[in-house]
Amino acid sequence: MTEVKTAELIFICLSLLQGFAAALNCSSPSPESLFRALETELFPKKLLRPVKRFTDTLNVSVDLTLVGLLGVDEKVQTLTIFIWQTLEWRIEGLSWDEQECGTKRVSIPREHLWIPDIVITEFMDEDVSPRTPYVYLYNTGLVHDDKPLRVVNTCQLVIYTFPFDMQNCSFTFQPFLHFAQDITLIQSRTAEEILKESLKVLKTKGEWELIDIKAALSTLQITEGRFSEIKFYLILRRRPVIYVVNLLIPSCFLVTVDLFSFFLPPHSVDRGSFKMTLILGYTVFLLIMNDLLPVTGETTPLINVLFALSLALMVASLLETVFVTNLQFSSSQYRAVPKWLNILVLQYLAKVVGLPPKKKSNRVTVSLQPSNIEVNSSTISASDLQRVCADKPPLDPALDELRKLSRDLAAIRLHIGKQIEGSSSSQDWLMIGIIIDRLLFGIYIIFISASFASIISIWIWNNSTL
Repeated sequence: MTEVKTAELIFICLSLLQGFAAALNCSSPSPESLFRALETELFPKKLLRPVKRFTDTLNVSVDLTLVGLLGVDEKVQTLTIFIWQTLEWRIEGLSWDEQECGTKRVSIPREHLWIPDIVITEFMDEDVSPRTPYVYLYNTGLVHDDKPLRVVNTCQLVIYTFPFDMQNCSFTFQPFLHFAQDITLIQSRTAEEILKESLKVLKTKGEWELIDIKAALSTLQITEGRFSEIKFYLILRRRPVIYVVNLLIPSCFLVTVDLFSFFLPPHSVDRGSFKMTLILGYTVFLLIMNDLLPVTGETTPLINVLFALSLALMVASLLETVFVTNLQFSSSQYRAVPKWLNILVLQYLAKVVGLPPKKKSNRVTVSLQPSNIEVNSSTISASDLQRVCADKPPLDPALDELRKLSRDLAAIRLHIGKQIEGSSSSQDWLMIGIIIDRLLFGIYIIFISASFASIISIWIWNNSTL
């Protein structure tokens, strides 16, 4: 009785060991013999997760290598890349002898094995990458699944500092259906090793360059359970040279030319025509280069703000030229400058732009030169003569002529005084135009200096950031 029980125990143990090891028996070291063994022991189980018990967790290692940066679409917020995805997992209990079966590794059609449902959760488009119909199966039960993927990935792009921007896009590998207790993802290589390998095999040298790769293990908690996931972060930096050459430098040239147009005489008609031509040229430039500018609905890039301010300053300088030209030719018809405008512009703004107001002299010097003032007797009214002196009966012809001459001189003096008063008001209006012209010139210099400093600072910061 005891011998029977001992034999039964030995048989059970051998059966368990055989079930655990599940070593394939190959009749000969040939591919046909190994395939028949796999067809008998492995292929019928392709519908089941390759574990001994349902409570066992299958560990799947995930690895990737970045091969190409295909493009970034700011309008739809997507990043297109090409990667090599590598998955590895172990079929529990499967093994065979290398000498007996003739090889330690064999390629198996993908449809004959159970494949984990690992997906990239940020995937936004159909996978059009080449299909790989085979996976490697090792004699230790290890399955090696290596395939190329063209990934169109959603990514929240921050283009505020365009074209000196850097992007951080994440790729999350996660089982589509299986929970963490069924499939757990593990990282096969460190992020530094992935970055080194990717830089070595990266094929594209376009607008974007790879700066860094980071990785982190995490879990996604939902009401039904937890999902195991691995997040990879790609740090990309835009190469800004093409945008600097095609956008920033021409814009700065046009704004600088408009700045130097302030040296033209403000009363010249050519100055207004010149500025109008610059505005037209700048508008055409923006229309041509509009396709190079990113378009998003969330943030406005600084370069768009720069172009808008440049165009606004050009328009303001043209309006200021029209105003100053009008003052040059029509200021004599204006009334005296209002007191508040006199204080604001002629006293305070004049000091700001470096034109302090000149002290007015109490002495009035009247210069009667034929080239400047032409006296016409028709401009002397009868009322002016009556205010000088009352008509008196003539004493003698000589005295009467002297009195007439005195009345004429007094009327001329009164008329010239009115002209001097109007000339002083005209000079104030002309001074206001000169002050406004110089003020806008100073604003132009500040704007250009601040723009150049900002561009250079952002460029240096972008190159120094890892």
